Amino acid sequence: MSITATPTPGAKLLTPTDHTLIMIDFQSQMSFATHSIDAITLRNNAALVANAAAGFKVSTILTTVAKSSFSGPMYAEITDAFPGQDLLDRTSMNTWEDAAVIKQINAIGKKRIVLSGLWTSVCIVGPALSAIDQGFEVYVITDACGDVSTEAHERAVERMVQAGARPVTALQYLLELQRDWARTETYDMTTGIAKKWGGAYGLGITYAKTMFNAHEG
Repeated sequence: MSITATPTPGAKLLTPTDHTLIMIDFQSQMSFATHSIDAITLRNNAALVANAAAGFKVSTILTTVAKSSFSGPMYAEITDAFPGQDLLDRTSMNTWEDAAVIKQINAIGKKRIVLSGLWTSVCIVGPALSAIDQGFEVYVITDACGDVSTEAHERAVERMVQAGARPVTALQYLLELQRDWARTETYDMTTGIAKKWGGAYGLGITYAKTMFNAHEG
């Protein structure tokens, strides 16, 4: 049996319009006990994800837990990317058990859910397993998550993958949304986000453009 290849993307690749991003509990109190990733890298990756989603106009839900009474404000790196957007504050550790969040998910109506936040083993595992159980496709941005220990984070990721979740990284998320440098309408935005929050890759873009006026397209 022969197979014919075609120059078309796979159905499992994310696009800006096919999913809802939920950013969960990126707050001070949650960060203090996070040790699987350092705070600077975590904030950088959260900013990269937030700005990628905002730039590509991804349907995005921002949610916190006990914002005023215990956990504190959401990272400014995230809220600055979505000026004026309401934060859905919860009491439940499992975001999927919050009626206001579920109402928003249903209003958006996307079958794919992308998750990032703190902590991996509680506030990400809960909605991931719950969404999968209800028939949603779930992706987890693993380096825009963190936990009280590396062990806790890794076991949580394993548990979600075993249940069917698909792990991705923050930079991978950005580049998967762009996916073709010939898409000129988002080229400058994508490379701009990468230069600011893309680590060594961003430095490489800055160098190539400054020294050689290089252009991926």
